[in-house]
Amino acid sequence: MDQPKRPLVDEVEDKLTKEDKGPAPGRFSRRLFLGQLGAAGIAVTTAPLAHAAQSETAADEKAAAPGAVPVTLNINGKDVKLMLEPRVTLLDALRDYAHLYGTKKGCDHGQCGACTVHVNGRRVNSCLSFAVMHQGDKITTIEGLAQNGQLSPVQQAFVEHDGFQCGYCTPGQIMSATALLQEPIGADDDAVRVAMSGNICRCGAYNNIVAAVQQARGHRNA
Repeated sequence: MDQPKRPLVDEVEDKLTKEDKGPAPGRFSRRLFLGQLGAAGIAVTTAPLAHAAQSETAADEKAAAPGAVPVTLNINGKDVKLMLEPRVTLLDALRDYAHLYGTKKGCDHGQCGACTVHVNGRRVNSCLSFAVMHQGDKITTIEGLAQNGQLSPVQQAFVEHDGFQCGYCTPGQIMSATALLQEPIGADDDAVRVAMSGNICRCGAYNNIVAAVQQARGHRNA
């Protein structure tokens, strides 16, 4: 005698009950697959959020470092208020706190000139002085040379004479050359080389750098 056909609802319940007991060895169930997929999705989406939270926490801890003091630096004509630990160098204050990344960290020992900025119109290696020493000083970085979208004469000369290759030392070279325009040095190329000797170019673009400086000084045409 034929068995009466079971309602579809009963068949579905039996199927789900079997899946709840786990798949047969070597087989995936639909529920297991969806569960693993969901877990992977959660891991992917939460990892960046966790990383961002850790970064924010690290930034807060850095801003509230023990012994930090309020420092106001006049950078490129604007007062920038910072909380700095007294041993923070001017270079690190510009890059890590004021977020002006044009000034480069090279040797960090005052030997390469990549970190050159102007303090009260004079060129200095920003890695060799503490930021707290410069409250009230007027600091100019490479970001402050161009005005209204117009390159400074030295910047324009470096472009025209290809005074750079990799470009890493270029901000320091340009800052030194800009200050050099106001310094009492000889008119010949050798005088420029001596005056620029504190700025190292590992690519060896020295001839082009000298040509650029001389053009900006008005001693050589483009």
